[in-house]
Amino acid sequence: MIGRLSGHVVEEGDEGAVVLDVSGVGYEVSVPLGAVGRARGIAAKTSSDAITLFVHTHVREDALLLYGFATREDRAAFRVLIGISSIGPKIAMAILSALGSGELAAVIARRETARLTAIPGVGKKTAERLVLELKDKLVHLPSAPLSPAAPPPAAPSAQQDLLHSALTRMGYRPAEAERAVTTLGARVDSAPLGDLVREALALLSK
Repeated sequence: MIGRLSGHVVEEGDEGAVVLDVSGVGYEVSVPLGAVGRARGIAAKTSSDAITLFVHTHVREDALLLYGFATREDRAAFRVLIGISSIGPKIAMAILSALGSGELAAVIARRETARLTAIPGVGKKTAERLVLELKDKLVHLPSAPLSPAAPPPAAPSAQQDLLHSALTRMGYRPAEAERAVTTLGARVDSAPLGDLVREALALLSK
């Protein structure tokens, strides 16, 4: 079984699949939204241009599928999710595209079913079952604090738009890009874009 892959992304598909070149061998890996961007941010901290994905190998009668994650915690959350009746890899990936493992642990702890039903493919009954079955299964994962979503600025600056766009093109969720832009504050309008991207990656990789 494949548990981890390190290499360079040579193809990115629209359906959440990437091809990771590892020593000349291309592995097709399905990843949740934002995973490649976070993996790049983690790699940048070590001055590496190769990313690492933590892989779950899913074996079916007709296929062997690879699911990749930027952190061990996200992979652990995926494995817990697919262990729940009627939750398959597709829904698990949709959940982890909307919520990182820490956010998911916080949502479950607070019984925020509305956050779950906002995810495509997750209905009210599924959300209630997730809260019920996961309440004791995600306690080992670090829980991220939840804060009310802030409305976007009425008129973001051109530099804010550029930084936000650069981060989303790198694979980060819009909410993550918005958090980085907000955290950098006034620097966004005064520092060079390249410096801002590096600082944002450092923030998002924590």
